[in-house]
Amino acid sequence: QVQLVESGGGLVQAGGSLRLSCAASGRTFSMYAMGWFRQAPGKEREFVAAITWSGGNTYYADSVKGRFTISRDNAKNTVYLQMNSLKPEDTAVYYCAARDRSWDEGPGRAYEYRYWGQGTQVTVSS
Repeated sequence: QVQLVESGGGLVQAGGSLRLSCAASGRTFSMYAMGWFRQAPGKEREFVAAITWSGGNTYYADSVKGRFTISRDNAKNTVYLQMNSLKPEDTAVYYCAARDRSWDEGPGRAYEYRYWGQGTQVTVSS
């Protein structure tokens, strides 16, 4: 089992920045990749970004490319999501997720991830 705990959410004005953290514990040696998803009220959960644990390959949704950066600290078993130039449409609950084997189809589908955090709220005011 892998446990994930997110932190760093909050309220920020449009154009501002936030950095989310996701600390992993448990069988972290088995992790292949970690990702971030978000879900706004009344909308489906959507992919934001992902990173492979060993090679550090990164993947982004088109809506966040150039504004968000995913990174990892293997020694701390932590993944970060640096969010810059935030927009009101970025408002959502952000979830950290982890996968323990290589992709079936790719990083952008929620079903690919076995472990999930509890989520952290990000609110961007206009």
